Amino acid sequence: MDLLTQGLVGAAFVQAAPVKRTQLGIAGGFGFIAGLAPDLDAFIHSSTDPLTFLEYHRHFTHSLAFIPVGGLLCALVVHWIFGRRWHLTFLQTFAFCTLGYATHGLLDASTSYGTMLLWPFSDLRISWSLVSIIDPLFTLPLAILTAVAWIKRKSLFARIGLCWATFYLVLAILQHDAALAMGKQIAAERGHTPIRIEVKPSFANILVWKTIYETPNQFHVDAVRAGPAPRVFYGTSIPKFVPARDLPWLAPDSQQAMDIARFNSLSLGFVAQDPKRPERIIDVRYSFLPNDIDALWSIEVSPDASAAAHARFLTHRDDAAAKLDNLWRMLSMP
Repeated sequence: MDLLTQGLVGAAFVQAAPVKRTQLGIAGGFGFIAGLAPDLDAFIHSSTDPLTFLEYHRHFTHSLAFIPVGGLLCALVVHWIFGRRWHLTFLQTFAFCTLGYATHGLLDASTSYGTMLLWPFSDLRISWSLVSIIDPLFTLPLAILTAVAWIKRKSLFARIGLCWATFYLVLAILQHDAALAMGKQIAAERGHTPIRIEVKPSFANILVWKTIYETPNQFHVDAVRAGPAPRVFYGTSIPKFVPARDLPWLAPDSQQAMDIARFNSLSLGFVAQDPKRPERIIDVRYSFLPNDIDALWSIEVSPDASAAAHARFLTHRDDAAAKLDNLWRMLSMP
């Protein structure tokens, strides 16, 4: 999730633990810092290979097995800067940092982009697709309660904050299941038997969901409002990407072809050729409007590139204000 939410969950988890009242503030601060730490993987990148950061984002730093290592690394830094000044033992600092660090990967796995929780035993990217990366209804109550816990020096408020976060995720599970049932119904109405189907929360809410299902030759994208007042917002479909057909000029042994294969793997095969820009390959799972195929990112290839040249990675955030208005209409219409 976003950095603020990651830090808040880390802080609340530490504050909710059996901590001395006099240490509650510093413990929460250490948990906040450690809750952010796994996203330092964003600094793993290459100036020549733009897909490196995609491969290592939510990678080993987010795995369950790495939690004690991550907690130790955080503690080494945090104790040297802050812990000694507050007369904490290193073991206390390590405990606070490890508890905060432990929340990050699981929270990220609750969003719709894969997290390698089981590394190094498995490269499976786990995504439960329960909440958006940014969700004010999840974050704001948690922020208020975590702040009150710090001001009042009372763990009770942090525990209430964690109860709210848990309740919200349970509600998201129910909404996810309802959206999935609606997505299956859409496919059945069209006479389709999906090879696979996924649903993902739209931006900043758990009411309107994107549904994507795969048939032998197409991806079909729609949106549903799971409830209250269920509603379907029909979308469109797009042909699945077939390299030999869509990019006949592409040499199979070129670096661009290998980059496409990597992008396809990271996108779990949900890739298509951009209908407006045929040199771009998009991940159809992500768009600002849930019933749209206006992808948030893509890779771009060129027939004029050398055999050793990498594909370009591009992000797309055009017309966000207009799309936000359309999303609000989906949320608010009767």
